[in-house]
Amino acid sequence: MTAFRLSRPASTAAAAAAVLVGLSSAGSALAQSPFPSRPITMIVPFAPGGSADVLGREFALEMGKLLGQNVVVELRPGAGGNVGAEYVARQSRPDGYTVLLGSLSVSTNVSLMKLSWDPRKDLVPVAGIATVPNLLVVATDSPFKTVGDMVAAARAKPGGLFFGSSGPGTSSHLAGELLQDRAGVSLTHVPYKGSGAVYPDLVGGRVNMLFDLAGSAVGQISGGKVRALATTARKRSPAMPDVPSISETFAGFEFGSWFAFFAPSATPKDVLATLEQSVVRSMQTDRLKTRLSQIAAEPVPVAGTDFAKFLASDIERYARLVRDGKLAPLQ
Repeated sequence: MTAFRLSRPASTAAAAAAVLVGLSSAGSALAQSPFPSRPITMIVPFAPGGSADVLGREFALEMGKLLGQNVVVELRPGAGGNVGAEYVARQSRPDGYTVLLGSLSVSTNVSLMKLSWDPRKDLVPVAGIATVPNLLVVATDSPFKTVGDMVAAARAKPGGLFFGSSGPGTSSHLAGELLQDRAGVSLTHVPYKGSGAVYPDLVGGRVNMLFDLAGSAVGQISGGKVRALATTARKRSPAMPDVPSISETFAGFEFGSWFAFFAPSATPKDVLATLEQSVVRSMQTDRLKTRLSQIAAEPVPVAGTDFAKFLASDIERYARLVRDGKLAPLQ
């Protein structure tokens, strides 16, 4: 029997080799496609309607235009911002496609909570945005017309006044704790899942006050059911000249929450640079300049490397307050 062996013509073999080379080149090109080549997810670790949510959506719109890809806001609230922050730090790929809109709680939770992660090791700052003051707001029909009125009532009835917050460890909680320390009064803290949930009880008289971030408080004030008693900024804001600073009653009082973008710590430097540039350029648009002015925002170090130093200093600031007994770790 004659043995037959199938042979491939030289031309066919060359064509097959060319196809393989082409596929290899295509795969290489895909692996090296410029960032970003698909939508980016922005994790906002707070409830809908708050300052972080509002600010996040403003930045998502502008960054998306600059990056040429959609930036999708995903809310992951809980544990004073810790749920969303930990998700980015420990569960997200370090490829630039998941970023965190972080705030003051990234600093404070290191000392106030038992964390399974460390923002100094597991996150890397992309860019700082701004510090935003809190507004001490009360119901329109509240008997308190000044901070002095409220403090006098608190001194007359220790623990008898209730202040709501957007959750333990958030700026609305810490502002109340710091005022108690400075004024020497005792207030009762009532935590909620987001500042938006506090307003019905504030208007209904079930809580007496809220130290809400200016970004969300301004919208509530314009609705006419609440009014601003004071700002926690070091001085009055040009955007709200009729609202006194708490420092006018208690000299040196100053408080606010910063906002910044973060990525998982192993994110490539070129990707971080692209994200940082999109944040910086977004802040230069008329839309965001106006928005930041409206909420009395003040500058923080913008560059990611500079913000890292700011973060380390801020973490130590709250650690020192806990060591000195001025803030108690959360149970």
